[in-house]
Amino acid sequence: MRIWFITGVSSGFGRAIAEAALAAGDVVAGSVRKESDRAAFEALAPGRAHGVLLDVTDEAAIPLAIDRIEWEIGAIGILINNAGYGHEGLVEESTMDELRRQFDANVFGAVATIKAVLPRMRARRAGHILNITSMGGLMTMPGLAYYHGSKFALEGISESLGKEVKHLGIHVTAIEPGSFRTDWAGRSMVRAARSIADYDALMDPIRERRQAASGRQLGDPARLAAAVMTLVAANDPPAHLLLGSDASRLVAEKLAGLNAEFEAWEEVTLSTDMPV
Repeated sequence: MRIWFITGVSSGFGRAIAEAALAAGDVVAGSVRKESDRAAFEALAPGRAHGVLLDVTDEAAIPLAIDRIEWEIGAIGILINNAGYGHEGLVEESTMDELRRQFDANVFGAVATIKAVLPRMRARRAGHILNITSMGGLMTMPGLAYYHGSKFALEGISESLGKEVKHLGIHVTAIEPGSFRTDWAGRSMVRAARSIADYDALMDPIRERRQAASGRQLGDPARLAAAVMTLVAANDPPAHLLLGSDASRLVAEKLAGLNAEFEAWEEVTLSTDMPV
């Protein structure tokens, strides 16, 4: 029986993964931000579902929460950093405070949680850390710069961390979902106010399409959760896992475009070395 800690289990990916783990007979501690959400989560599997009141942007509270889980529930074998949100807004129209809040939730909270759990995994020479990033951590769209920046950052941290801890028996995987039927593009998204007319032709249709598509995306959160269950059972899990046909297609297009650009400018690239 495995013990999981999943941040953000009230809804979306976190809830779907928690339900799959509980259905498999595992124990899940999951962070929530409201007492009513804690009660609802614990009702899913009394004695095995443990709600933890925690805001991942409260850095000082995270080690205390991890200490309590390890003391009262048991050793965390699987950590899933899922809590976060999307910020939609053009760079010129979005504030620096909005950028800081985006990174507080999507990057700093995840890293603080990793740092609280990692010493225990290192001592046990076992564990799997999964960071829910996004296809938006590998490719970009206009109007999501702050979100992409946070997910690119978490991608880099995940990949580097994986290389640091592999010899200690700890696996790290960045999970990169495409568009799924969660509330990411609806209630969970923060949208900056529009103010600059020069961007209207670009941004207004994008915002309208994204809002219209909310709840009608191709991806099924339950199927994502099933994929995560397959992933954590693997002896040699990948450093990256794309989930969704749109993620596969769009990231492949991004990589092909990068390669074409690199090849087109290869002469300039190679011109900067010192003469032999």
